[in-house]
Amino acid sequence: MRIAVIGQSLFGADVYRLLQKDGHNIVGVFTVPDVNGKPDPLAAAASNDGIPVFKYKRWQLKKQVIPEVLEEYKSVGAELNVLPFCSQFIPMDVITFPRKQSIIYHPSILPRHRGASAINWTLMQGDASAGFSVFWADDGLDTGPILLQRKTFVDPNDTVDTIYNRFLFPEGVRAMGDAVRMITQGTAPSIVQSEEGATYDAMLNKRSLVEINMDQSAMAIHNFIRGCDKVPGAWTTVDGQKVTLFGSRLWNRMEPYGTKVNVKGSTQQGVVHKNGLALYGNDGKMVNVTQIQYENGKMIQANKFGKEDLSQAKLELSAEEEKMLTSLKSVWNGILNVDIDETTDFFKCGAGSMDVVRLVEEVKEKCNGTTLQTEDVYMNTTFEDFSSCVIRRSRGIEDKEPFVFDAVKMNVNNMDISFAHQLFIDNEFIDSSDGKTFKTVNPNDESVICEIAKGTPTDVNRAVEAAKAAFYEGEWGRMNARDKGALMFKLADLMEQHQEELATIESMDSGAVYTLALKTHVGMSIATFRYFAGWCDKIHGLTIPINNARPSKNLTYTKREPIGVCAIVVPWNYPLMMLAWKMAACLAAGNTVVLKPAQVTPLTALKFAELVVEAGFPPGVINILPGPGSSIGQAMSEHPDIRKLGFTGSTPIGKTIMTSISCLSECSAPLAQSECGLKNVTGCGCGAVFFNKGENCIAAGRLFVEESIHDEFVQRVLAEIKKMKIGNPLDRSVDHGPQNHRAHMEKLLEYCETGVKQGATLVTGGKQCDMPGNTVSLLYLL
Repeated sequence: MRIAVIGQSLFGADVYRLLQKDGHNIVGVFTVPDVNGKPDPLAAAASNDGIPVFKYKRWQLKKQVIPEVLEEYKSVGAELNVLPFCSQFIPMDVITFPRKQSIIYHPSILPRHRGASAINWTLMQGDASAGFSVFWADDGLDTGPILLQRKTFVDPNDTVDTIYNRFLFPEGVRAMGDAVRMITQGTAPSIVQSEEGATYDAMLNKRSLVEINMDQSAMAIHNFIRGCDKVPGAWTTVDGQKVTLFGSRLWNRMEPYGTKVNVKGSTQQGVVHKNGLALYGNDGKMVNVTQIQYENGKMIQANKFGKEDLSQAKLELSAEEEKMLTSLKSVWNGILNVDIDETTDFFKCGAGSMDVVRLVEEVKEKCNGTTLQTEDVYMNTTFEDFSSCVIRRSRGIEDKEPFVFDAVKMNVNNMDISFAHQLFIDNEFIDSSDGKTFKTVNPNDESVICEIAKGTPTDVNRAVEAAKAAFYEGEWGRMNARDKGALMFKLADLMEQHQEELATIESMDSGAVYTLALKTHVGMSIATFRYFAGWCDKIHGLTIPINNARPSKNLTYTKREPIGVCAIVVPWNYPLMMLAWKMAACLAAGNTVVLKPAQVTPLTALKFAELVVEAGFPPGVINILPGPGSSIGQAMSEHPDIRKLGFTGSTPIGKTIMTSISCLSECSAPLAQSECGLKNVTGCGCGAVFFNKGENCIAAGRLFVEESIHDEFVQRVLAEIKKMKIGNPLDRSVDHGPQNHRAHMEKLLEYCETGVKQGATLVTGGKQCDMPGNTVSLLYLL
């Protein structure tokens, strides 16, 4: 088919390439003019193939088609117009000219969210589903008949970028190809859009439209911010300054410690803390943002709001760094194709996300291997700020605040020693939630060494939250095993550097002989961390040979994975060594930890915590809570988010802990999550439940399904069930045979009846099949 492609962007370029691959004759590409001498990706792709490219600033004036533009368009003789991503208004003279007319891609499930800012409004309105439509263009605003639609779930933390990159872009390209294929085959539908549920959403091109209304729920605030992230950006007023907010996530943790700030229209003050800026909705729940942009365009980490920006201090450059500056200007010029000065803004000059990737790679190549993160580019958009950032990174300077805490300082054993006396949570030393303390005593003379913060169950909750966030969301969970090992080796090196100080503190706090503490308490602790550091990248599974019919295409293997938050309770006889024995193994496996040292010997654990930060461990990986076992130890043993508890202590306490943790046991219950992909979770879920008729020692007794994908998951499961054949197991075509014995079959039916009586919905099955034997129709309860 002879096709004219009208549009722009990488999306348009990929659609163009797909149509070519499918054998269509692209007779012309119509796109936008170059920006700063740089052609649009669609124009560049077509030019490279020798396809005629036409670049129009506009197609019409005062809603009248420009005659010469129309004639030039008609000259290519297209049978179909394909508009994959088009930001211009195309006149109806062009839309209706081809024999097959025109199809257009729109990033919403029409008729909802008609208009240019459809993706933004999908998120801002908190829709559970997102998607796109390919429709036949008409003279309305996205009102033409539907050709095809596809949809996906919306994750609670999706942004415009994530949902576009995950679904709207790749699936949209494929869908455009499918749509043209149907048109070619004469099977393309034309379904008139209903006006029921139709919305006409404003284009977010005015700053007044994206001011955040803080007098609404935290979820609504979060939806609004993520719906505007990164363009056009939602803004509010904080401490009298207008700021645009980015990187929003619901904050389902306790209120963070930090500096209170006034937020216009909010019922409560916000909190600037180490992880960002926490904002309150009118429902008392919180949203956290990680980045802030001032009115002058300067972007900062939200945790630096209201603080002196040390990263902007003027640098004295060496001769080599002056050459680096020249190289950077050359790199920027090559990307932007403009003259570069200190005020040149990377993104205002037309740079996009692919340009960010190119910039990071070119800096690494031309600036002595200096490594940047993409975030460094977004945070330093002007050439002056960016070049300063590159110089700092080349010097090994990170934009981190100094680690400061209230230390106890003493001169003991002919040396100066210092150690913390507060709880250690999320890489910070903080007071207990109720401000209470207890005395730690030197057993040698029963003198009080200092006052120690006395942890509470509330502090346990805060520490577990931090450890859970570090495991599931933080840098530690994403870090590869070798890098984790490197951190543990560095921690062991620091312990060795402070070996005499640690032994002195251990001796003073526990009464251990110093020489023994030096060699055993501390020395073996160092050795333990080094040993387990070497294990980090050597914890792997096994492939298991199995017999099967030839040709064998099965693979059986084991895979060892971390389990999450581990709690550790250690005794007073070897305070540091018991910490090392339990903690090092947990860390090597990739877990995060919350440790309670013995109440009478907390000091070496707190000195160790100081070294944890110096070694560079991410926040939340290691948390240490001094205090009584009767409160915080008990709270740890009962906490539902603690996956494993390691304890060394007395038999009575051990029995108490076993009683507490017994309530945490669960039968096998796989979790179906959206991030795994519906196809994967459906297949795995069905396999877990129905494999070998469910007569399997690891069969799933139930499935937990994420709410956002529940309905579609159920429909997919039903579709899979319908494909399964029940019957004689000797029949080669049968998928599901009889239960092993009648009592078992009857027990299954009894469970089904019980489930229905208790309020479950029986979607399908749940009865004996109309055939001999103990066969049960495949059932699915919810």
